[in-house]
Amino acid sequence: MATRLPSVWTEPLLLGTGLSRVFDDFFKDFSNVGLDVAPSFGRSDIYEKDNKLVIETELPGAKKEDVSIKVEKDTLSISGEMKRNEEVKEENYFRMGRRYGSFQRTFPLPADIADKKSIEATFKDGILKVTIPLKESIKEKEQPIEIKVK
Repeated sequence: MATRLPSVWTEPLLLGTGLSRVFDDFFKDFSNVGLDVAPSFGRSDIYEKDNKLVIETELPGAKKEDVSIKVEKDTLSISGEMKRNEEVKEENYFRMGRRYGSFQRTFPLPADIADKKSIEATFKDGILKVTIPLKESIKEKEQPIEIKVK
């Protein structure tokens, strides 16, 4: 015999899911103007390793063929679509917590890229890894600026 959660436990979950959808719907239009205010897809880590800038982006459930990567001017764009399993009808769901639909993330590229044509990407276990070769290290080039307080 299955027991049901008391309504006091399930209602906050439903409220959170509803609020999450409201915020996602509100902020999705900002991606068209180049702002990543509240990305639903593609949470990313950016780091430098071996004179290469690496962008690792989570795309759980995505397929390699549904992801597109483009470099335009000094911007890297990752876009694609997460498709929902259409075998289950919407009215049969108790809760829909995963997100589906198209997505786009943009990242400004540094001026010190060795060659845009040598950018590489791999996709494994839901992680897209984009490797961008640099002319020189960004970290080593960075010099702290000391500002004296008057």
